[in-house]
Amino acid sequence: MMENNYRWLKELIEIPSPSGYTQEACEYVYQKLEAWGYRPEFTRKGAVKCALGKHPTLAIAAHVDTLGAMVSKIKPNGTLAFSLLGGLSLTGAEGEYVTIKTLTGKEYFGTILLNNPSAHANKQKEQVKRSIETMHIRIDEEVFTRKDVEKLGISVGDIVCLDPRYRELPNGFIKSRFLDNKAGCYVLLETAYRLRQEGREVPVELFFSNYEEVGHGGAGGYSPSIEELLVIDMGVIGDDCEGKEIACSICAKDSSGPYDYHFRKALTQLAQAQEIPYTVDVYPYYGSDGSAALSAGHDFRVALIGMGVSASHGTERTHKKGIEATIDLTMAYIRHRFSV
Repeated sequence: MMENNYRWLKELIEIPSPSGYTQEACEYVYQKLEAWGYRPEFTRKGAVKCALGKHPTLAIAAHVDTLGAMVSKIKPNGTLAFSLLGGLSLTGAEGEYVTIKTLTGKEYFGTILLNNPSAHANKQKEQVKRSIETMHIRIDEEVFTRKDVEKLGISVGDIVCLDPRYRELPNGFIKSRFLDNKAGCYVLLETAYRLRQEGREVPVELFFSNYEEVGHGGAGGYSPSIEELLVIDMGVIGDDCEGKEIACSICAKDSSGPYDYHFRKALTQLAQAQEIPYTVDVYPYYGSDGSAALSAGHDFRVALIGMGVSASHGTERTHKKGIEATIDLTMAYIRHRFSV
């Protein structure tokens, strides 16, 4: 792999795309694929799908949407109440810088804070439970009343995007918000790029969903010829899980139920035969685009794999070894499935 291709991951992560505000990130993916000679298209919901050959029977999906927030109220003191987009960890979000996107296109900066956040004024600060009721967004403008904020053009429904803080380390670690699941999108882009470099057309459809974090991203939009769905999403790392940042996790079951046994078996055997670093895992609190597709009634065989990601929905970290193992397993399955 060309080392500098990781700039695609950095560029994609730095495009704000919380659920419901994904157009710019989807356009980035679309333009990349188009530049390589593919013919991507947008679904009615704004997702991107792209056939890598005629009559695709295998879909490979990742989600471009991330966690974020939405302005839910302008408070009398000029701060903002907010509602979550997806399962953002508030303990991890406290103190994070944000950008507020208004309907007019203006942007304002702010910080997510606990109410009465000064240690010199609030002796109970460390005991307060972090919740949307006990937290607010402080706007970096001279605003002290509701009217001050309204004059800026900020209103209920405006999108709140957290700074990603991307950092790529010399030892291979990458730490950033939104590796879930921009790293999965990167796997899809790299797969498309490799196949184009090899001059291969395969009956595969790439699917970049845009509402996964709120549960319905993978529910529809696939070509009618699809028989299998391989979902690329983050692998869980935790005390009761097997995942590692330097390996590809193959999910046997998550909270929505088991994934297709024979599909999972084929992936596991390929990883073993080709010495691709992997773990097989059960995720206790997790759902995916595959879960949404099955719940919507699609008659697909579904499997789920992805690089291990530490501190999911918080200050995340993975490793290039885990990303590259996921790319290798994805490519191995394509070659196995279509004898290329």
